[in-house]
Amino acid sequence: PPLRALPPPPPPPAMFVELNELLGASPQRPETGKFTLLRDTRTDGSFLVHHFLSFYLRAGCKVCFVALLQSFSHYNIVAQKLGVSLTAAKERGQLVFLEGLKSCLHLWFGDEEEQSEHPSPLQFISGSTSNLKALFDFVQTSLTPSGSDSWKGPVLLVDDLSVLLSLGAAPVAVLDFIHYCRVTVCSQLKGNIVVLVHSNEEESEDEENELVVNSLCHHSDLILWAEGLATGVCKDVHGQIKIIKRVSLELGAEQDLIQIYQYKIQDRNVTFFARGLSAAVL
Repeated sequence: PPLRALPPPPPPPAMFVELNELLGASPQRPETGKFTLLRDTRTDGSFLVHHFLSFYLRAGCKVCFVALLQSFSHYNIVAQKLGVSLTAAKERGQLVFLEGLKSCLHLWFGDEEEQSEHPSPLQFISGSTSNLKALFDFVQTSLTPSGSDSWKGPVLLVDDLSVLLSLGAAPVAVLDFIHYCRVTVCSQLKGNIVVLVHSNEEESEDEENELVVNSLCHHSDLILWAEGLATGVCKDVHGQIKIIKRVSLELGAEQDLIQIYQYKIQDRNVTFFARGLSAAVL
């Protein structure tokens, strides 16, 4: 008998649709001038990084991704599950990708002559300077539009900022870097910044990291705080997310708008539900 054609594969998900709905966000109408802080405690918040990366690429924005935690191939594999090719985005000039792991290796073990010809954005690691000006210059050069650019507003994505502290940057240098990026990307270029930081809610020994986290919370327009469950790991609920909209910054309101949901991460999606209303409980 003749072979029947296989049905077409299902279309890739448009990122995490439920998260877009909770945030009132649409890749057709991305907001501008916003600083979004992604914060994780006792859990891995990287699913939020993957969401915003695919969201802004689909929205047609120019993206500078300072990736300090994983390799390009890792991010690309996850992005493909969400229907986005980082390789294609790089080739068409939409994505500028700084692979922090490779940059560190070049600085520690690379050729000195090559380093002087092409200074690394992470050159503070070598001890030649204590500030992050080279990293800021990299971001500014990557996102300042040229005459031929047709991309929508620029976006800076950092995964994750805590790594800069681990590599020896001082908290004040990290906060200065973010301040200059905000002025350039959010204010001057009318773009957006999304930054992930790790934090420990309890009395943390890492005072430098907590100082940076608290300062960033104070200046963020939107905070997405992913937390592991206090009761430990659960098959049907992977954690809870606090969505904090800083209306006090915009409207002068006394209190911020806070919504709390639980979530479950699947292979190509994340589902959100009110606390205690997971399918397993019901």
